[in-house]
Amino acid sequence: MKVLFLGGTGNISTACVEHALARGHEVGLLTRGHRPAPFGPRTEVFRGDRDDPGALRRAAATRWDAVVDFLAYTPPQVDAAVEAFTERTGQYVFIGTAAAYDKPNARLPIVEDAPLANPFWEYARLKIACEERVRRAQLEGRLPTTIVRPSYTYGPTWIPSGFGGQDYTVVDRMRRGLPVVCHGDGTALWGMTHSSDFAVGLVGLLGHPRAIGEAFHITTDEVLTWDAIYRTIARAAGVEARLVHVPSALIAALVPERGASLLGDKAHSTVFDNAKVRRLVPEFQPRVTFADGIARSIAWFDEDPARRAVSPAANDNIERVLAAWRRAWEGLPESGPR
Repeated sequence: MKVLFLGGTGNISTACVEHALARGHEVGLLTRGHRPAPFGPRTEVFRGDRDDPGALRRAAATRWDAVVDFLAYTPPQVDAAVEAFTERTGQYVFIGTAAAYDKPNARLPIVEDAPLANPFWEYARLKIACEERVRRAQLEGRLPTTIVRPSYTYGPTWIPSGFGGQDYTVVDRMRRGLPVVCHGDGTALWGMTHSSDFAVGLVGLLGHPRAIGEAFHITTDEVLTWDAIYRTIARAAGVEARLVHVPSALIAALVPERGASLLGDKAHSTVFDNAKVRRLVPEFQPRVTFADGIARSIAWFDEDPARRAVSPAANDNIERVLAAWRRAWEGLPESGPR
């Protein structure tokens, strides 16, 4: 099978390319080249910006069995892809987001036909609008399509957190004995999906006739609280976590650019039913526990001091939230945050 990835060198897509190659597929990448493609001569690389119609046309000159679009975030980007690949591919796979599901969801675990809405987070609303364009292309017979919705997916170069960034910043704070903000009371349920597990589900859907016209989420089956997530990160870093629980609404008021993803997604218990993707891809059986996955991530950062960069902006945001939360406890009993 010939598969083109729009993207292919990012947090999730790198693992998908690696798995597609391991399955024996011929793989092409459309990439700007900002990150090195670690696949050597095994891939055909089209250098260019995904938003450049000429770059899309060059990639579409080859007929692909499947095109996987990791880089469409707005409806015009979907429209451009549909125009470029109509009659040039057997399957267009749009990578959406599980943040599109309306939350708090009335039913857990969440299934694919749950309502889509997100009044808090523009990113999720744009992805919902993109899905509408994808479905229209399918209904009009212009392009066979599949929608895939990842939840929080991380790889070996990524340290996930609810608030604080995806780099080394949170681990650095933990190792220096500094407090880390955990949104809410830490009991909301969540799952962290390793990119290698996600890749099995995604690649298994490529070329599958029963995936056409359908939507799938692909997530871990492991369910953790946010407290457990942070404490697992700390254990992998060799320390104990000092967690300060702060209401998500206060975080959103102080740091709006980060708060939208909390109020529109991470503040709520989010558990997924993966039965639909497993019916088509029986080999999708997530194997990487968060304890194992985050240990790999921290080991990657620890291999090279240059990787252990700390974000001043993320640190400033954390300190601003902590300061506001301490002020709220001034004059109250000593049970407040330390």
